[in-house]
Order: sequence, then structure tokens, then C-alpha cells
Amino acid sequence: MDYTTVLYSVQGRVATIVVNRPEKLNALNAEAIRELMAVFAGIRSDTGVDIVIVTGAGEKSFVAGTDIGELASLDRVSGSEFSRKGQELFDVIENLGRPVIAAVNGYALGGGCELALACHIRIASDKARFAQPEVGLGIIPGYGGTQRLARVIGEGRAMEMILTGIQVDAHEALRIGLVNKVVPHADLLARTRNMAEAIASNGQAAVRLAMKAVRNGLEMSLAEGERFEATLFGECCATKDFKEGTRAFLEKRKPLFTGT
Repeated sequence: MDYTTVLYSVQGRVATIVVNRPEKLNALNAEAIRELMAVFAGIRSDTGVDIVIVTGAGEKSFVAGTDIGELASLDRVSGSEFSRKGQELFDVIENLGRPVIAAVNGYALGGGCELALACHIRIASDKARFAQPEVGLGIIPGYGGTQRLARVIGEGRAMEMILTGIQVDAHEALRIGLVNKVVPHADLLARTRNMAEAIASNGQAAVRLAMKAVRNGLEMSLAEGERFEATLFGECCATKDFKEGTRAFLEKRKPLFTGT
């Protein structure tokens, strides 16, 4: 399928999605939201893809927010609907069941910061900058930013970023836990792909269950989370990957996982 705002490719078991509106600094408009939803819906049913990388086209921007031209005409009802469409997309990303890595190559502002937050791992170029500047437009983050940012960096720091709208550079983002790594700009995609391939080399049944344990466990007490973990550990022990992984270890060879 051809897209006008998104580039999609697959190499090995790793898919790469590029938000492709460089003339608008890759700002998300309604068409980009629809096309990203279609891409991720396709990935969900594609057994040939284990890991997803998301980045932005060009050298300046990951995603520089939402298209302001579309925002300007919103009212109470249409504004709420607009917010829900973005939330639905980012919920799909967060709950894809496969790791999604954001390769943040520049500005990640507003909806771009929220897109990065919906991904499971964030790797930043040393040129990346992050912000939730919506209050400067008289609105609030509407694509999950008020919820995910606090969960990632803590309430106090999230309040500061959201209420001031300040930009945070890549190294400050690393310090406060907003990103996992900062790498030289020229190395961003190669380093991100290296991580994706390292994840893809593991047993994918275990990867999916580990993600489920972490994500769901955050909403539970420690005791509940441990019981849930034990249940999923048992599920792992019933997989072909578990049998292959332990056999390969004992035979001193690389495992040949099938994801089942």
C-alpha cells in the first residue's frame, strides 16, 4: 500500500516507519494519523515483523507536534474527538505486543514527544530536543502526554515540562529518564537498528511476555505483579522457544528461535 505521509520498509525481522512530512517538520496531521494507524494495524497481523523502529524524515525533526492549521478550528466537541484519535493511535503503538523503538533524530515537540513516549524504548540523537509546549497555544497535551510523561519521568518533572513548555535537550532528557540513550546524530539509525536486531535475536515469545509483564505490572501492586510474572513465566516454559533456548545453551550453540 502506498502512503503520502509515511514511509514503510522491512529488513529482516525489523520494520522501519518514517513520518515523511519534512516540509512541515513531520508535524502530524489527520492524514498522518490515519496512515500510521493503518501501518501499525498491518504490523499487528504480520508475523514476519518482530521489532519496529519509528523516526522522522530529514535532519531537523522527529515529529514537531501537530499541524497547527488543523488545531485552529477545533471547538469543545471536535477538540475532544481530535484528541481521542491521537490517543487511539498511540495506544495501539504502546499495546502492539512487539517492541517499538523511537529513533529521535531532531525536534520531538508536542505530539512528537507523545509519539516517542508511546514507544517502548527511546534513542535520541545528540541533536534531539523534547517539549510539551501546548500551554503556549492555550491547550494541553492531548495525545496521552499528561499521562505518559509523568509515568516516565515522574510527576514533578512532568509538571515542569508541561506547565512551562520548556524544551529539553538530548542530554537533559537522558538525565531525567526521558530517553534510554543519546548517540551521535550520524550514528542514530545504525545504533537503533543494532538494538532492534539484538532484541530480534532473542526468543520472541519471551520478549512479548516480558513486555506484558512489565506493562501490566505497572498497574498492579508488587504482590499482584509477582503473581502475574509467575503465571507468564509458566507460559514461557510451555513454548518451543524455551525448549530450544535451554537445549542450545547446554549444547553450546546459538539457538534457532521460531517465536512459538
